[in-house]
Amino acid sequence: MTHLKNDTFLRALLRQPTEYTPVWMMRQAGRYLPEYNATRKRAGSFLNLCKSPELATEVTLQPLARFPLDAAILFSDILTVPDAMGLGLYFAEGEGPKFERPLREEWEIRDLAVTDPSGNLKYVIDAVSSIRKALDGSVPLIGFSGSPWTLATYMVEGQGGTDFLTIKKMAYARPDLLHHILDVTAQSVILYLNAQIEAGAQAVMIFDSWGGALSHAAYKEFSLRYMQQIVDGLIKEREGRRVPSIVFTKGGGLWLEAMADIGADALGLDWTVDIGEARRRVGDKVALQGNFDPAILLSTPEAIERETAAILASYGNGNGHVFNLGHGITQHTPPENAAAMIEAVHKLSRQYHI
Repeated sequence: MTHLKNDTFLRALLRQPTEYTPVWMMRQAGRYLPEYNATRKRAGSFLNLCKSPELATEVTLQPLARFPLDAAILFSDILTVPDAMGLGLYFAEGEGPKFERPLREEWEIRDLAVTDPSGNLKYVIDAVSSIRKALDGSVPLIGFSGSPWTLATYMVEGQGGTDFLTIKKMAYARPDLLHHILDVTAQSVILYLNAQIEAGAQAVMIFDSWGGALSHAAYKEFSLRYMQQIVDGLIKEREGRRVPSIVFTKGGGLWLEAMADIGADALGLDWTVDIGEARRRVGDKVALQGNFDPAILLSTPEAIERETAAILASYGNGNGHVFNLGHGITQHTPPENAAAMIEAVHKLSRQYHI
């Protein structure tokens, strides 16, 4: 077993005893940090930053140098998989990610093939190896991917932030085509996450950013089913240690019980769910990760400490809670406010772990 100086995060995911509630932040290496912006400027573009293992390592470590976080997360983007499938990812200034060749024609969809991570995604796997080496056993490294449904929304719509009408039309008019996209993508994600695990990731997370846009039945058919396929296919043990998995559907509060049944070790929660209520609903099946509203980090240290205390109190005594944001940290967050939240978690959570 690889020795970890701080394995609190991994133990919490497995609902094992910890001395305090561990904390990390979604998008913790990002534009709210001046040092990140400096490295990104040096890289020339966001994609160049993602595709340089050396620079991806540098920015992954930046928040850990600044804050006493309990985990590092690979610096990458959820859209690396569809990019590797040849859809032509690019970033329009101020508009976010777009694809040059979205999947619209039946022949394009039928031609979609599973992508081998040792090919067009080798730069991500190299980054995982580099980051793991640089961490030197200080804290665990999280690998991640987008969920098949979320990736498919970008692949079909051609961009994010849409009303999802194109992909929903496909879901109901030609479900066979959408299932083909989702199945090929799920197979690709399994290979991708397992390659990350083999390169040194000690936990993995599946980000289902757009699952909350689906109806009740459609969520289970087009999103949850494929996340279960991925969880079933993941490497479960590496280096003599369990490799926990986390699934996170933004807007997924309606489906917590169903999500808890797919075999993942933990559920990520957004801020719309009361964490104590979520714990009552899923029992001891899974750990819970969340669920501080990132907008609170724009307020004051006093408000941040108060809201942190409320989430910890709602979860209550015992283990199985990883403190996190309910979504990614906003670029407008003062770094000292992120520090205030992390300090509050570490200080206030010990009373719940006696």
